[in-house]
Amino acid sequence: MSTITEAPGSHAGVDPVHPPTSTGLTNEKVAMWAFLGSECLLFGALISTYLLFKGQSLPGTIRPKDVFDIPYTSVSSFVLLMSSLTMVLALAAIQRGDHRLTRIWLLTTALLGASFVAGQCYEFTVFVREGMNLRVNLFSSSFFVLTGFHGAHVTIGVLMLLSLHNLSMRGKLPSSKAETVELVGLYWHFVDVVWIVIFTLIYLIP
Repeated sequence: MSTITEAPGSHAGVDPVHPPTSTGLTNEKVAMWAFLGSECLLFGALISTYLLFKGQSLPGTIRPKDVFDIPYTSVSSFVLLMSSLTMVLALAAIQRGDHRLTRIWLLTTALLGASFVAGQCYEFTVFVREGMNLRVNLFSSSFFVLTGFHGAHVTIGVLMLLSLHNLSMRGKLPSSKAETVELVGLYWHFVDVVWIVIFTLIYLIP
């Protein structure tokens, strides 16, 4: 009679590569949520600083209403929000094994994110021409730090998306690694949600 010996700590139905934690999530997903939690604290501090200082402009210096172009920023924001939809489509595509569509949606998401960053860079150059920079007053300093940090996060996300696209092109992103796309998607949706908060508080609320 043959005896089946299991590896120590192994259990039937448990993925040995991505074992679940006590939360039912994989270690990678728990780590991502923990990272996003720390990012919430970072952006919470930056947003609070901006709200504290936005009304403290020196007489005769630049104020928010002097430079903001809300229609332009609204279009840029719409582009970024649409990238969340294409990110969802990319995840759905790899989960069903459609790698061609996965690459298309990953690249589309990256291009939309890059368009947002390019639009933000253009907006910054306009502000600088109008006389607004980091050293003008507390409002401009807190504004550039907050939106600059967010733009840096979007840029990192674009690089992550392009890396996934490259892996898929080389055949190194099979459907079994769909969670990798999901984790990048969590990060991408986070920066989108943060921008909704930033756009509302900075541009829409007087």
